[in-house]
Amino acid sequence: MTMTNTPDLEYTITRVLDAPRETVFKAWTEPERFSQWFGPHGFTTPVSLITMDLRPGGEWSACLVSPDGAKAPLGGVYREIAAPERLVFTTGDPDNQEGAVASVATLTLTDLGDRTEMSFRQEGYNTDEAHAEAAKAGWLQFFDRLAEHLA
Repeated sequence: MTMTNTPDLEYTITRVLDAPRETVFKAWTEPERFSQWFGPHGFTTPVSLITMDLRPGGEWSACLVSPDGAKAPLGGVYREIAAPERLVFTTGDPDNQEGAVASVATLTLTDLGDRTEMSFRQEGYNTDEAHAEAAKAGWLQFFDRLAEHLA
């Protein structure tokens, strides 16, 4: 896994996963699979709290549930869908009353036969560097869980 930081609150995380590209894409786009890994260690994401309108302009949402039962909603809009190689979507806290898009995420999946190189780029934060670093740390945990789910 490699990580690249750039000065304008954007970063790229690259990881090789032990699953075919189509399987990895489905893990991102099918609620039943998404619920198995989406969230940091110790959190759950019940499939009943996930919506995915998988089309450009369609909305997605998921609610992470902490070990103590606290809920953390996330959501956004799909901007581009090119199955099984690319997914572009906005992400942020839908309860943010300021209404600003928190970021844009670009997922690129490269076919390596029975493995997949996943490149995740997040950019365009309307936040400070500390919050961007916390988001990156969170995604690293999400991707650990994704790798475990796909193994």
